[in-house]
Amino acid sequence: MAGKQGRQWRSMCKGLILGTLLTSCMILLYCLPIQQAHFNPPEIPVPYSCAHRPSHLHPKTSTNMSQKNSSQSCSPKVDIMFMKTHKTASSTFLNILFRFGEKHHLQFAFPNSRNDFFYPSLFQRSQVKDYKPGMCFNIICNHMRFNAPEVAKLLPLDTSYITILRDPAELFESSFHYFGRVVPFTWTIPGDDKLTEFLLDPHSYFDPEGFNSFYLKNLLFFDFGLDNTLELENPQVDEGIRFISERFHLVMLVEHFEESLILLKDALCWELDDLLFFKLNARKGSTVSKLTPELRARALEWNAIDWKLYQHFNQTFWKKVDAYGRLRMAKDVAELRKRNKEMASICIEGGQAVEAGSIQETDMQPWQPIGEKSIMGYNLKKDVNKTHRKLCRKMLMPEIQYLTELGVNLWITKLWGRVRSILNW
Repeated sequence: MAGKQGRQWRSMCKGLILGTLLTSCMILLYCLPIQQAHFNPPEIPVPYSCAHRPSHLHPKTSTNMSQKNSSQSCSPKVDIMFMKTHKTASSTFLNILFRFGEKHHLQFAFPNSRNDFFYPSLFQRSQVKDYKPGMCFNIICNHMRFNAPEVAKLLPLDTSYITILRDPAELFESSFHYFGRVVPFTWTIPGDDKLTEFLLDPHSYFDPEGFNSFYLKNLLFFDFGLDNTLELENPQVDEGIRFISERFHLVMLVEHFEESLILLKDALCWELDDLLFFKLNARKGSTVSKLTPELRARALEWNAIDWKLYQHFNQTFWKKVDAYGRLRMAKDVAELRKRNKEMASICIEGGQAVEAGSIQETDMQPWQPIGEKSIMGYNLKKDVNKTHRKLCRKMLMPEIQYLTELGVNLWITKLWGRVRSILNW
């Protein structure tokens, strides 16, 4: 009997060891920047107006309050660089871009084998699926660590650069929840409330050279390809903010998402129908840590560079709103909310998001953080009329599934997803 129990224990131990090794290999495969052979392709200038610009996009009349209510003709802009920052409702905006691109038959610059451009390594043109020098793309929008010179060599000169920011305290809380388990230094934090324990004395835990540590300090600044460990007084901080200001035509804010979309509509000469959205990747309320005023202050102090970055663009954002017109903005936001509410009643079973366990279709299951299922999703109504069925499905579709439908090879992401699913059992 003792021999049988011994064999069972040895078998269990072998299984645990093999499982640990497999999981470790998958984490390294997915999270480590893969060293690619950069072949320094020749620099063939991209045309000023992308060759794939659709001819059926006709100019429309646009009234711009900032130009003294003068009506003018403009054509929808289709060459777009969206810098997809982490934990900033960027997946919701990505869905808008995917639908716009499909509607107008635009050419996306997608990554190969993963849903990001081998983040956290700096972006390289060679990471684009099937890239060849001189190729023409309209839109690039997947996660990357921004590398301005390489991006500029990929897109037309008249490309509109767009990005989005979020209040750094809320972003830090979200990032800690979502990425904490893949940041090894957090494993040493005692207690159940690791977020609070960390913020009480972050320097005793944080390792700037540690694996994935960038997720938990000035993540926005890092995403833009800048040094997230600088002291706030370092001149490079202001230089970095100035660099972003000069490169990006519109910096949206999560806290004012609808106002951001209206500014984008005005800047790119889009239609209101192009802006319709449902909030994707929302967390269920029970998993969201409510930061006390003290913890919020500590989070902002810990992410001081991101806070300075956010404050700067918060000011420029409201200057754009003033130029657009506050009353006009309120009217347009109200109309957008009305249209979104109408679409929710047409598309969504029950009219709202549900927990992962209540999502009926596998194709509608969003990507979950390791160890839990906190990200909510939607059920598509079964009786959606033919007019709206395709649009509804697209609007509700999570990012990974949408990328697959657009023809992106995500074998590494999907393999990593299977390991994560096992860990979430």
